[in-house]
Amino acid sequence: MVICVCGGEEMGRNRKYNRSVYQSLAVITQFGINMLVPIFLCSFAGLFIDEKFGTNFWFVLLFFVGALAGFRNVFILARKIYEDRKD
Repeated sequence: MVICVCGGEEMGRNRKYNRSVYQSLAVITQFGINMLVPIFLCSFAGLFIDEKFGTNFWFVLLFFVGALAGFRNVFILARKIYEDRKD
């Protein structure tokens, strides 16, 4: 049987580190979601329009619109995070 006695200060540091890791993972996940959702939505809308009207350019056009919207979302999120950490 092994008994581990950890001091309160060491446990506090581990909790603070774990919270920092989880916050970083949450931010990375938000970046991914904010980038991918507009791309997928616009791409599927373009695909639907192309199939409905028999055209070939809406998918590509709306894909790039979705990519621009995703970059804009990520930029706004990054700016907000940077301003929060700056304070």
